[in-house]
Formats: sequence, structure tokens, C-alpha cells
Amino acid sequence: MNIKLDNKMQLLVLFTLATSLISISQGIITTGVVYLMSDFSVSSTQAQWSYSAFLLVVGVMIPLSAFISRRFNAKTIFFFSLIMFLLGSIICYFSTSLAVLIIGRVLQAIGNGVLMPYVQILLLRIIPEEKWQTYMGLYGLVVAIAPVVGSFIGGFVITLYGWRALFLFFTISSLILMISGLILVKDNTPTENYPLDYLSVLLSVIGCGGVMLGFTNVADYGFTHYFVIVPIIIGVIALILFVRRQPKLNKPLINISILKNKYFTVGTVFICILFFALNGCTALVPIFIQGIANNSAIISASVLFPGGLLIIAFNFIGPMLTNRIGIKKVLIMGCIISIIGFASMMFYTQDSSFEFMMITQSIRYIGAGLALMPATTWALTMVSDKVEDGTAVNNTLRQIFAAIGSSMVVVMVAVLAGGVIDHNSASVIAFNQTSLILLVLHVIMLILVIVYIDDKEKIEN
Repeated sequence: MNIKLDNKMQLLVLFTLATSLISISQGIITTGVVYLMSDFSVSSTQAQWSYSAFLLVVGVMIPLSAFISRRFNAKTIFFFSLIMFLLGSIICYFSTSLAVLIIGRVLQAIGNGVLMPYVQILLLRIIPEEKWQTYMGLYGLVVAIAPVVGSFIGGFVITLYGWRALFLFFTISSLILMISGLILVKDNTPTENYPLDYLSVLLSVIGCGGVMLGFTNVADYGFTHYFVIVPIIIGVIALILFVRRQPKLNKPLINISILKNKYFTVGTVFICILFFALNGCTALVPIFIQGIANNSAIISASVLFPGGLLIIAFNFIGPMLTNRIGIKKVLIMGCIISIIGFASMMFYTQDSSFEFMMITQSIRYIGAGLALMPATTWALTMVSDKVEDGTAVNNTLRQIFAAIGSSMVVVMVAVLAGGVIDHNSASVIAFNQTSLILLVLHVIMLILVIVYIDDKEKIEN
């Protein structure tokens, strides 16, 4: 990369700020669902699509990241992402119906889907490989803290000024970043005349979108509804066709041959399981605290808030520890701490104290935070000459498994409880059993670390 040091840091800082802003927009709307229901006269399920549509669009955009990073320079990507986000924010601000709001959210998500994976690719391109853990840790810290702080402040903004004020903030912030970009972002990132295979794009959109849509619908409709079965079947078929098509192309949309690298594949499997459990618990634990243990939403938020702060901190601490003691020890530590967290959840009852739940959830978050960024960075170092494809595969699969986890873990409890999660002992036992399943998944992760994962130098030697 022929980029001067000062411009290198300007690019990283500006792209990280833009990614942080857009990441705030992803989940902040959930704090205003009640207000959307009232203003647009819609149900909670309908209003929730203002969030679900965003996630689906991000998921289908990520597979394009390898092509986008090769074909377009940093300046084009920066302004395209922010223009889409700006237009989406303006449409959301002036929306007169839920349908119009969702259109705005789709445009915001396109900006997110382009920018989020690209900033990782940019970082890995211009930072020396021996510093990847450090810089990925810093990136993870900034990007992780933004939505947590944003959601906290967003609740007050919505209460005091209404949900439209959020999109006014996004509009103004986008304009400020675009003006900064005109000054700081230069056309000095390399590009190539990389062709776009439109059939591959179509197959990836149908595949990722279908699978995520189907599993997103599981919580509302159950396994047997055609809203679940049909999208998943179509999605799986499209993904199979996509995978079979890529090796036949001289310039594939994603070079899936990187999956032949067993270490990258193991690292990606590790990350997928981690995101499955992490997002599953994000949906499940509040249901236990409020629906099964019969506590208030304030208690639920208070139980999880310290853990949210800890996972942010350990997003940074994990890579720093990896530089000092090596990837294997850090991931083993992360897995064991997570196992302790899930083991403690097996003893939750309807009378579990606030302190017990807060401490044990914090333990679980520490384990996840320790493992998340080191495992992601390690997997990409295994294919360091193909970071574009590695980032596309890694981010796409973790987005899919995050969507599956957020629905499937809740469904597991419902099935084990006899069909309905309620304030009863059957639901408590089902929650404990599901915690055991998640514990077993982390034992599998631990085995993967012990058998396959080690510092790159040791693997090569």
C-alpha cells in the first residue's frame, strides 16, 4: 500500500468514526418501538421490522465487500456509504408511515453493509500484520462502545424529543463527516478492474436473505410455518448454488477456496458459535429476567449493563493480552470464563437475586469479550494474503449465525418448556437446560482451541 503514515491514520480515524456512527443507528430504534407503534398505529411485531429489516440488508450486503474493496477506492466507498446513510436518515425523519420508515432504514443499512466490513479490510491492508491485534482491539473498542452509549443516550432523546430527533442527529452527523471526508480522504487506495458476476450477487442475496429471514421468523411463527420453511429452503438452495459457482469463475465474488485453509475455517467456526450464543443470550436473558423471574425492564437492563461495559473493555484487553501471552492462552481463558458463566445460569431460579444474575452475566460477557476480537484477527492472519475474501466470509457467516442464534435460543427454551415461556417452573428448567446446551457449545470451542489454534509462527514452523 502506497499510503503515507499521516494519511493512513486519518483514513482509519475517519472511517472508524463513520462506522461508529452507523453502528449506533442499527439497534437504537428498538428503544423507540413503543412510540412507533403509537405514531403509526401498528403492532409490536410490525414495528420491530424497523430493526429486523436493517439486519437483513446488512447481512445481504456483506458478501459484496470483497468485490467493493477491490473495485472502488476509499473515497468512493466513504462517500457512497455516507450518502446512502444520509438519505436514509432524512427519509426516516420525514416518514409518514412505517413502510416509509423501513425504506429509510434499508438505505441506512446499505451504508452500514458497505462501510463496516471495508474499514476492517482497510485496517488489515495498511497496518503491518504484527500490529493487527493491537489495531483490531482499538477498532473493536471504539465500534463496540458506540452502540452501547448511543442506546443509553437514545432512550433519553426519544423520551424528551421523540424518535425523529434521532434521525435528525444522524443527518447532521453524516453531513459533518462528509465535509471532513472532502478534506481528509484522498484517492490513493489501489483498485483493480474486477468484474461483478451478477448471478453470484443474486444468489448471495437470496441465500443470505432467505436463511436470515426464515430464522428471524421462527420466534413469531414456530418451525413449521411456511414463513419459516420456505425462506430457509430457498436460501439454502441459493447458497449451495453460490458455493458451486464460485470456483468456476476467474474472478469470483468471494474466493471460497480460503475455506480449504483449515485454520481459517476453524477460526471462523469458533466465531460463528460465539456469535450464535452471544446473540442468543442477548435475546433470551431479558426474557428470563422479565417473563420468567417476573422482574421489571429496569432490573433487566441493570443486570446486563455492567456486562455490556465489560465486553467493550475486553474487546480491547483481549488483543492486548494476545500480544503478550499468545492466542491459545487467551482463547482458552475466554472459553473457560464463558463456561463458568453458562454453568452458573443453570442454577437460575425465579428467586435468583439481582446481584447473582448481574455477576454471572458479567462473567459470561468477559469470556465473550476476551475471545471475540483475538479469534477474528487470528482467523484473518491465516489468510493474510486474501483479507478481502476472509473478511467477507467471516462477517457473512457470523451475521447469519447471529441471526439464527437470536431466534433459535429463545425457541429452544420454548420447546423445552412445553411450547410457551411463562412465569413457571417448567420455563425455569427449560432455561437451565438451554444454558447447558450453550455450555456444551463452549466446550466444543475450547476443544477447537486446544487442538487447532496457536500463534501463526508456531503453526508455520
